[in-house]
Amino acid sequence: MLDALEKMTTTQQEQFKDTANKLLLSTFLCRDKKDNNEAYYFLMSYKQIFDEFFKILGYEIQLDMPTGSVMLSGANAQTTLKLKRDESLVLLILRLLYHEKMKDTSLNENIVCSVSDIHEKYDYLEIKKKLNKTDLISSLRLFRRYNLIEVTGDLTSSACKVVILPTILMAIKSEDITEVFNTINKINQEEAAE
Repeated sequence: MLDALEKMTTTQQEQFKDTANKLLLSTFLCRDKKDNNEAYYFLMSYKQIFDEFFKILGYEIQLDMPTGSVMLSGANAQTTLKLKRDESLVLLILRLLYHEKMKDTSLNENIVCSVSDIHEKYDYLEIKKKLNKTDLISSLRLFRRYNLIEVTGDLTSSACKVVILPTILMAIKSEDITEVFNTINKINQEEAAE
């Protein structure tokens, strides 16, 4: 690995460092996200070196080429993000919306919903505790940082558009969407029991 890194130009070494840091910070890369595009293709070009590098750190790069998604996995519990209840629910709702809207689009199209769509789905699921605007905005900002969504517009507006990136399929790997519904119901039942 070190030999391969030394054979890179100074610019390539900088790009290797930037790409590795981007992946460490955000866990996910999406080929179709403008600020991820260059890092995604650089990682593809030097995947073997990245694999060796991250293996030393205890990580593994998972790749889904059809969707253009990359995920860094294998971290220990100390580096795993713990989501709050509302963040978990919003993430699950985004996954449901992705699944529903994917039926109506082609693989090359972005999956777009609005903030009001998220609220509607939340209400449809009859979750006892209502989702307030502040928690939703906070959750969406978190998921944007992890390259799971892109936001176009003002998050405080219900008309704000949210592009759900295909990396969401790696974040919630459920092949069967009923598992997502079951997880939401479980969270809802735990809340009712408290």
